[in-house]
Amino acid sequence: MIRNRLLARLPENEFRKISKQLESVNLSRGFNIAGADSPIDDVYFLCSGIGSVVTVSTADQRAEAGMFGREGFSPMPAGVGGTISIHEVFMQVEGQGLRIPLQALQAALPKNPVFANLLARFIQTFASQISYTALCNANCQVDERLARWLLMCHDRVEGDEITLTHEFISSMLSVRRPSITTALHVLEGKKLVRAERGRITIRDRKGMEEFAGSCYGKPEAEYRRLIGDF
Repeated sequence: MIRNRLLARLPENEFRKISKQLESVNLSRGFNIAGADSPIDDVYFLCSGIGSVVTVSTADQRAEAGMFGREGFSPMPAGVGGTISIHEVFMQVEGQGLRIPLQALQAALPKNPVFANLLARFIQTFASQISYTALCNANCQVDERLARWLLMCHDRVEGDEITLTHEFISSMLSVRRPSITTALHVLEGKKLVRAERGRITIRDRKGMEEFAGSCYGKPEAEYRRLIGDF
C-alpha cells in the first residue's frame, strides 16, 4: 500500500513506470532534504513524518514558510523543471519516504501526464499554504498562529501526540520561546491541548479549529478541491 497521497492517486500504468526509480528511505528528525540555494539531487515523497520548508535570509535569519507530509513531495521546484531549491527543507518529525533522483523524476514527467499534473496541483496548494502563513503572521495573535501550526502538524501525524520542543516551535514561528510557553498555557487553559516536556497532545480538535478561526482551513480546503483528502 502506497501511503503518499500523490503516488497513491496515480493510474497503475504510470505508477509501475515510476516505481522502478523509487527507493524507500527512513528519514530521521533533522534529516536534510535540501539546502537553501543549493542544487537538488533527489526528490522525496513522504509516507509518514513531517517536513519543514524554511526560508533563509542572507543574514541567516530563518522562518518556516510551510510544512508537508504524506500529502506531498519536496523539493517542489523539481516538479516544474527546477534544479535549485530556494528553501531549506528538513524533517521536523521523523518518518519514512520514497526517494527518486532528480534526473529520473524530470525524465518521467513528460511521459506521465497524470503524475505531472498531480505535482503541479500540489505546488498550487502549497503556494496557498505559504500565502496564509504570511497572512496569519501579519494579522493573528501568537496563540492563534500556534493553534493553526499544531493543527497542521496534527493533520500529518498518526494519533494525537506531536513530539516537538518549545524551542523548535518558537524557531518555526519566529517568535521568542516565552511567547510559545504563554500561548501553550492559553491553549491548555481552554483544554484544547496538553503540553508536556517535548510533547504536545491535541485534546479537542474541533475546539482548536474554532480557536484558530480564519487562520486555518483555506489551504486544506484547496488541497481537497484539487487533489483529495489528506
